[in-house]
Amino acid sequence: MTKQTLAILPETFTIYSLHTQSAIPPSVLSSPIFFIGKTYDELSLVVPEPVYIEAEESDPDWRALEVLGPLELSMVGIMAQIGNVLAQAKVSIFVVSTFETDYFLVKQQDLDAAQQALQQAGYKVMD
Repeated sequence: MTKQTLAILPETFTIYSLHTQSAIPPSVLSSPIFFIGKTYDELSLVVPEPVYIEAEESDPDWRALEVLGPLELSMVGIMAQIGNVLAQAKVSIFVVSTFETDYFLVKQQDLDAAQQALQQAGYKVMD
């Protein structure tokens, strides 16, 4: 299988954890890019850092690596393979997916190490 190309998004993101019954702030919905995940236990929001949210918890300084797609839903192992490369490099990740692709968020301080590890493993990483 051909290795994917990833693009580093220019934004720095913050990951927020809110109570499951919290309303999604309008500033999130008007942001040019955001990710929302809701379970029975929590509501997680990933937004560019200029978007501030009152939240129970937050974790700033994340950068996103987009797996350039679209990827077909039947494709197997892409997330596991990229995740394994980053795990071997001791880079923590927060992964979000859309219908067409996956995004690997890494801490800003780990971005260079992530990029180098992926390139050494044969992935193309575009700035």
